[in-house]
Amino acid sequence: MNRKKIFDLVKDELKQVESEFARQRNSSVPTINEIGKYIQEGGGKRIRPSLLLLCTKLCGEVNDSAIRLAAVVEFIHTATLVHDDIIDGARVRRGRSSVNHRWGNQITVLAGDWLYMQSFYVALQERNFKILDILIDLTQRMVEGELIQLSINGTSSVREQDVIGIAERKTAYLFSGCARIGGLLGQISDQQEKALGEYGLSVGLAFQITDDILDFSSSEGTLGKPVGSDLKEGKITLPLVYLLQACTDEEARKIKTVLIKKEFHSSSQAEILSMMKKYRVLEKAKTCAEGFALRAQSVLNCFPSSPYRQALKEIPEMILVRNQ
Repeated sequence: MNRKKIFDLVKDELKQVESEFARQRNSSVPTINEIGKYIQEGGGKRIRPSLLLLCTKLCGEVNDSAIRLAAVVEFIHTATLVHDDIIDGARVRRGRSSVNHRWGNQITVLAGDWLYMQSFYVALQERNFKILDILIDLTQRMVEGELIQLSINGTSSVREQDVIGIAERKTAYLFSGCARIGGLLGQISDQQEKALGEYGLSVGLAFQITDDILDFSSSEGTLGKPVGSDLKEGKITLPLVYLLQACTDEEARKIKTVLIKKEFHSSSQAEILSMMKKYRVLEKAKTCAEGFALRAQSVLNCFPSSPYRQALKEIPEMILVRNQ
């Protein structure tokens, strides 16, 4: 089953999610409408709503609540990206001007706040407090992850478990929440809910580690943002942790200078990429991502065989080979 076949299973529902997203972003404030439309037109893979919908179909049938909540998780993801771009001073997102670059930080931070509040307003209308608890918990964890990362930016003494912990908070808990919410909208046992939570967490970690690898191995045209942006922003990701563990003291000094000064003057981007090839750290990071992908696939065995279980099992493999 290829990528197209996986998402064909929820193609019609995703069209409804897009319509719901457009409805939810509607506001009496023209600036919010303008920014919301700009964000939606920017596209995206919609992997989080797709995950929620596939898990809903795994455990039952998609109804209006599933469509609304799939739009809610995309709202939360979008709000996070908007705020992250402000923090990082990003100028490009998905191959075009980021919202903060186009409208400025003051307007953009408030637009991000509005997106968060709107997502919880819609979720609250479902009157399902277990789902609301999941959404609040994952949002708090995402903020914690950003705060922890900011506190260690420019620091080179970071361990593998530290960056994986940040990836869990910033990325994987939202994946986990999408999977659990999808299951809760159908008929699901406690064991199956736990399995979906573990599935989403593992998929999210595989996704983030792959993203960190692509930051060094892809191109700006493919990524839709500058390559090596994590390093230039002082962020320690898993490939960098592995590189700092393997390289010489002199090479480590060059890497640390880039992290602290947030520029490639002391050592070029090409030189650092050469070090990564020399020590095969991207391969090591990929092996780690593959481990999480295998974990994600194995926990689904408590569900009966179906096209939706098969699609969910193939999503981790799709993530590992993605190029953007």
